[in-house]
Amino acid sequence: MRDYIRGRQLDATEYIDIGYSGAKNDRPGLNRMMADARQRKFDQVIVWKFDRFGRSLRDLVNSLEEFRSLGIQFVSVTEAIDTSSPLGAVLFAIIGAMAQFERDLIIERVHAGLDRARKQGKALGRQAKVIDREKVLESYVATQSLRETARQFGVSKDKIRATLQSISLGECFSTKELGATQCRALATRQP
Repeated sequence: MRDYIRGRQLDATEYIDIGYSGAKNDRPGLNRMMADARQRKFDQVIVWKFDRFGRSLRDLVNSLEEFRSLGIQFVSVTEAIDTSSPLGAVLFAIIGAMAQFERDLIIERVHAGLDRARKQGKALGRQAKVIDREKVLESYVATQSLRETARQFGVSKDKIRATLQSISLGECFSTKELGATQCRALATRQP
């Protein structure tokens, strides 16, 4: 590969990952190269073989797509693929189409699995956290803060807001710690 670069009199920087599997996406040399690509420090990536760059087609296609969007050409020396040539552009388009087809199939399978689970009556998603409305009300009145109340119960501010809005005036008045003034104030104020 160095002969290829010298023969074309290119100014090159090597990104090498010694001791890291090509199957891993988190490699120091690869990470540094992708960061430099995003900063447009070079206009061409040259690899010996596709499989030396990444082992999975998905990772390769994602990287090639990012290079294309950044205006960076990709050359694989042994496979004689250069995305700046017409043949390389066609091969890249075919690889991209296959990757899109794979993504579409995965989406279709996921949707079919979710539909089947719904038809079988399975509960989907995270189970809702049940919180004591009276305790939420007491905490909110004491702190006057949705954020603090949410933190105490380990839920979102929206969950606390919805819980407070679902409390009727009758429930408010039945809370021993609250007086009529506080209940009226809570009823007239939207948390």
